[in-house]
Amino acid sequence: MVKFKNIISIFFLSISSFFFNSLAFSDASTAWQLGFQAPATPIMEGIINFHNHVMFFAVGVAIFVGWLLGRCLSHFSATVNTDPSDNFTHATTIEIVWTVVPAIILLFIAVPSFSLLYSMDEVLDPVITLKIIGHQWYWSYEYSDYNYLTEDNHGINFDSYMVADEDLATGAFRLLEVDNRIVVPVNTHVRLLITSADVLHSWAIPSFGVKVDACPGRLNQVTMFVTRTGTFYGQCSELCGINHGFMPICVEVVDLPSYVAWIQNKLED
Repeated sequence: MVKFKNIISIFFLSISSFFFNSLAFSDASTAWQLGFQAPATPIMEGIINFHNHVMFFAVGVAIFVGWLLGRCLSHFSATVNTDPSDNFTHATTIEIVWTVVPAIILLFIAVPSFSLLYSMDEVLDPVITLKIIGHQWYWSYEYSDYNYLTEDNHGINFDSYMVADEDLATGAFRLLEVDNRIVVPVNTHVRLLITSADVLHSWAIPSFGVKVDACPGRLNQVTMFVTRTGTFYGQCSELCGINHGFMPICVEVVDLPSYVAWIQNKLED
């Protein structure tokens, strides 16, 4: 009896841990995660709110269609209705209803969607410009605002490679940690200029709500405004070759004094 109770306790503990870990917010993905990562930008907050808004209508439509389908299958089955009527051809009222109601639902979905899309494409006056170049299979970064501070006018630029398993520090994320992190200040408008040197890549940070294709010969632009400090992880989200799964992205968001100190150290190096 005691053993049976222990098994039941372990079972419910596992179920609860599964759901809480799946729905918990985090700045890196967790095992069996079902929900979004914790938003760190206003754009990601808008994406999550819009997702919840759409899910309200999607669940309602799914329940209604499922109920209607079940009623039709039970009422018009061969065993229940052995003599179907051939006189039923159409119904004007129901035709109007199932045309007008979906149109109204789509209108309620479209209005916040257009608002969110507009805010995502809006480019404000950036304080910092960060250039991002995708390679097979690593990322290159350039802080071009500080070019005039260096003798060769190359500014601050570096490559970012994934840290191998044997070099990982204790507690570091496997397949997500890099040797050179991006550092940006909190509560600052940052402009990202993204391109590729070889094939298609995609620079994506789930907590920021940013996913931008890196295309050879094309410069894509996006802005981000991170509202809290922390370390945020992402990965290349466009199939780019055999090592596509091994070019992670790591962004460290710090306060302004720490960012200035980091810039000074980079310039000295």
